Amino acid sequence: MSNSETSGQAKIYVGTSGWSYPKGEGTWKGHFYPPGKINELEYYSQFFNTVEINSSFYRPPNPGYVYNWVKRVPKDFLFTVKLWQKFTHPKMYQETTGEVAAISQDDVDLFKRSMEPLARYGKLGALLAQFPPSFKNDGFGRQIIEAVTRTFREYRLVVELRHRSWSDDENTAGFLGENNFTWVQIDEPKFQSSIAAEVPVTSDMAYFRFHGRNKEMWWKGDGRQLFLPVNDNYICRFTSFLFCSTAPVR
Repeated sequence: MSNSETSGQAKIYVGTSGWSYPKGEGTWKGHFYPPGKINELEYYSQFFNTVEINSSFYRPPNPGYVYNWVKRVPKDFLFTVKLWQKFTHPKMYQETTGEVAAISQDDVDLFKRSMEPLARYGKLGALLAQFPPSFKNDGFGRQIIEAVTRTFREYRLVVELRHRSWSDDENTAGFLGENNFTWVQIDEPKFQSSIAAEVPVTSDMAYFRFHGRNKEMWWKGDGRQLFLPVNDNYICRFTSFLFCSTAPVR
């Protein structure tokens, strides 16, 4: 991301995955958002300077809605769009929709149209391609990642790989680095098949995602219970890693 300051210092963006959680035990209403009727994105953007659009993982958003989001945020606010699961999680897509995830040019055009207002008004910080933990570095996996990155290379691509076969192979960093694709640094519980705790910086931007460290609840699908309290050692380790990075950080 071209967010370096003229002094050469990195511009740091901090945000969350999504901004609208209106119902249930995990609601933000009355906790982060005040009671009453407000525009949640406008309110959110007073405290954070970026957000991930998580809903785009399930279906491409209507460009009209996206344009409305653009109008609601400050000038320096940026969005990350999460790539549609049809491109990255074909099994999940099929289980959810009952349709085979056969990618067509219409699918590509549909998703790109959904991002067009962000790109046009300089609000698209990154396109996040998140692959599942089962996505391995084999012939099929490399074919998929090459196809995805080739299809969306005109955007600032950040790639989240979660299987250790990718970090075990130095060619992964080489491929991402040659194309200035960002390898997402993820914080999560570590299992035998998990990606390395630290991955190389492969572009002129660093991107961090915090999934939570509650190993006991990790596979139970309850996002409210994934996070555990962190201690000073954890904070110091992360801060050191953050400021040792030579890239703009998000």
